[in-house]
Amino acid sequence: MKKNMGSTDKGIRVIIAVVLALLYYFNIVEGTFAYILMAFAIVFLLTSFISFCPLYAPFGINTCKTKK
Repeated sequence: MKKNMGSTDKGIRVIIAVVLALLYYFNIVEGTFAYILMAFAIVFLLTSFISFCPLYAPFGINTCKTKK
């Protein structure tokens, strides 16, 4: 797997995951929708830790800084 996520992209994903987890923790979202949001939060955290987003690959998106 070649990295395709930059540090800003990873930071935004972590922040979104934390916000989603807090919404779940404080019971602002409930039921099936809460579980779906938690699944997204987990995916965001995993992809930010490995610096690879599988959805970026087919579209050729790369947010990493290129070395010259």
